Amino acid sequence: MKILHTSDWHLGHRLHEQSQYEEQSQFLEWLETYIKTEEVSVLLVSGDVFDSGVPSTQSQKMYYDFLIKLTQSPCKHVVITGGNHDAPGTINAPKALLSALQVQVVGKVTENVEDEVFQLSVGNEQVIVAAVPYLRDQDIRRAVAGESFDDIGARYKMALVKHYTEVGTYCESIKSENVPVIGMGHLFAIGGSTSDSEQSIYVGSLGDIGAEDFPEIFDYMALGHLHRPQKAGGTDHIRYSGSPIILSFSEIGYDKNVILMETDGEKPLRIENILVPKFREVIRVKGSVAECITHLKLIDKADYALKPWVEVVIDNNMNTKIENQEINKAAEDLDLEVLKISLKNERNILGLEALIESSRNIKELQPLEVFKMKCKEQDFDIDENIEIFDAFNEALQIAREN
Repeated sequence: MKILHTSDWHLGHRLHEQSQYEEQSQFLEWLETYIKTEEVSVLLVSGDVFDSGVPSTQSQKMYYDFLIKLTQSPCKHVVITGGNHDAPGTINAPKALLSALQVQVVGKVTENVEDEVFQLSVGNEQVIVAAVPYLRDQDIRRAVAGESFDDIGARYKMALVKHYTEVGTYCESIKSENVPVIGMGHLFAIGGSTSDSEQSIYVGSLGDIGAEDFPEIFDYMALGHLHRPQKAGGTDHIRYSGSPIILSFSEIGYDKNVILMETDGEKPLRIENILVPKFREVIRVKGSVAECITHLKLIDKADYALKPWVEVVIDNNMNTKIENQEINKAAEDLDLEVLKISLKNERNILGLEALIESSRNIKELQPLEVFKMKCKEQDFDIDENIEIFDAFNEALQIAREN
């Protein structure tokens, strides 16, 4: 049985206010062709199908058209979970109709864990899929009056691990011999590593969990939420597929993948990163105005169907309107589109920019991290002014409750 893992499509996403509909459409066309060519039996989508909780009609049409096309493919089952960008109601609304098409959706945590578990059959083979969606704090635990930010994080993690334990226990109760069990999740996991360099990374967030927190019953964990393809904790069977297209200029340095598994009996025989074609070149050029224009002239557009998008970072303390016009005119003559022009010094504020660049956007950062970095940026010693830290925690708690 061939099983394909993908996530973080973010249908409807805009890069610097430019619609990415064209490359997202081309990705789904490629995915449909790949499923047919490789005779993939099961497709797993681990959250963030849409970029917004209120997706446009165009985004929803793209999604449903793709699912309908899969009914004419070798793919016998599709399992989709909601992510933090998805509105649970949007994912769950067509649940009964999609189920008739062998598409199972879980938009939010269910009252009974068995409703998140699906036993799928393809010919003589079976697989159990634990479709755990993004677990919102308010959905899996009760808030406690007066709890600190650290308390919130610790209790949320306990509730998150408890939920996976309960799901794993149920999977074990229904598992037959030689049937693989695959878990899904949309969360931050500590100790991920890039698929190429194997360098350890850490992404901070409320409720970080480690590879050891997932039940051993899972032969593979199909994760979503991080946009860089990577393994969690150096383990081969706990992986993020990453987003299939570039969603930020910070993502231009690594490949985009989906992950293919093959099973024959209980364990996955093969786990392989499958390179997703690049449908549009997204480039960052740096230097003086003259150097940036030279870099623009060297961009090869021949390999891509869509017009390249460029971010220009000028190595000056300031730039003029005339210089910006010069860059935009050069790009227009070369059939390129400049989405952003910035100054190098704007991007180096005591590591805050680097922190933001390591995530797709600031929404993926832990609020406490950003607060500490802003204090450092202003030369404000938070350790000597602990009352400010307490006030921030209080404001954060009020914001979360509202």
